[in-house]
Amino acid sequence: MKPVKRIGIIVMLLGCMWVFNNLNTPADGAGTTPGTTDDPVVTKSYVDQQIQQALNGGGGGNTNQTNPTQPSQGADEVKNVALKPGKILIADAGTEFIVRSGNAVIYTEVASGVADLTDGKDLLNGETAPKNHLLSFPREGRGIQVKEGQTSNLIVMVRGGYTIK
Repeated sequence: MKPVKRIGIIVMLLGCMWVFNNLNTPADGAGTTPGTTDDPVVTKSYVDQQIQQALNGGGGGNTNQTNPTQPSQGADEVKNVALKPGKILIADAGTEFIVRSGNAVIYTEVASGVADLTDGKDLLNGETAPKNHLLSFPREGRGIQVKEGQTSNLIVMVRGGYTIK
């Protein structure tokens, strides 16, 4: 490339940069600078403190309280439950089970069943509950039990409420 062309391209690029730099104005036309009284910069701890004061009725109070948006201790806790033969594990509404060992069958008192979220199908009363599948119980009165003829316990991971009959 000739030196004259190279200099021309450099001058044109510098000119474009100067134009864009000088024409750079905010879209809303406000032209405020961050950190000024018109647009203050605040820290997360300051915002958290102000929120706590507002929640406590503006009286200051302790800003080291637990965050109210976090779930209560144990709400999503997974428990390993050993179910003996002859017993039925009845889920509360919204509870989830995963059969880890043993042979389980679905137990329901109604015609509708339990959602197998892994395969995307409904399991009806008496159907085998597959191992390592996430089962969701949409309503109370549904659960699982040890398959007839099995003598060992059934191990189930449970997230949510349940009762054993």
